[in-house]
Formats: sequence, C-alpha cells, structure tokens
Amino acid sequence: QVQLVESGGGLVQAGGSLRLSCAASGRTFSSHGMGWFRQAPGKEREFVAAIEWSGGNTYYTYYSNSVKGRFTISRDNAKNTVYLQMNSLKPEDTAVYYCAGPRTSGSRYAKNSYDYWGQGTQVTVSS
Repeated sequence: QVQLVESGGGLVQAGGSLRLSCAASGRTFSSHGMGWFRQAPGKEREFVAAIEWSGGNTYYTYYSNSVKGRFTISRDNAKNTVYLQMNSLKPEDTAVYYCAGPRTSGSRYAKNSYDYWGQGTQVTVSS
C-alpha cells in the first residue's frame, strides 16, 4: 500500500523559512514526477511545485509563479523522500500543503494527474 506522509509544517513569522518533507512508502518513485500542492481556506487546491525525472541523475523542477524564487523542491531517492524548502514566507503562503505522486500521465500542474496524496501539513505565516 502506498503512503505519503508530510511533515515540517508549523507557525512562522513573515520572512521566515520552513522545510516540508514527504516520505513515501510502499513503492519507489525515483523515476516518476512528484508534486506539492496547497489549499488555503475557501480556495481551490493549487499547484506549488513539481520535480520530474528526465533520465540518469537529471531532474527538472517546476514552480508556480507565486513561489518561484522563494521555494525549492528536491528529492532524496535513497530515502524515497521529497522536500519543499520554503524561504521568504509571506502570509499569503498560509495553507495546508499536500504532497502528491507519482504523476503517471496528464499535466504536472493538474491535481488529477497524481495517483496518491498525503494527509497534508499546515503552514501558517503570521504578519
């Protein structure tokens, strides 16, 4: 059974940093795309970042315009874990953050392209 478990959320002041982790179990995702999404109260779940294998040891990363330059997605295949380093956090980054994967078809930006989801971790940024 595949499980994705997020951790690392919390309360931080604006300008601060957090690192989210997503530990996968049940199968190896090293050759598949993984993503992070977020959902703020009253809003749709939205794409944040994705990391995809392009062959060998090369991975490409993709970001939403709202987090580009502040967030970094990475992965450690030995640990079957994906990370989201979040710097220069803003109050508008407040949301529940979800790990998703693997992406086996469809757009990397679309929720329904991902087969499994974690339970989410709350990130709250105070002003």
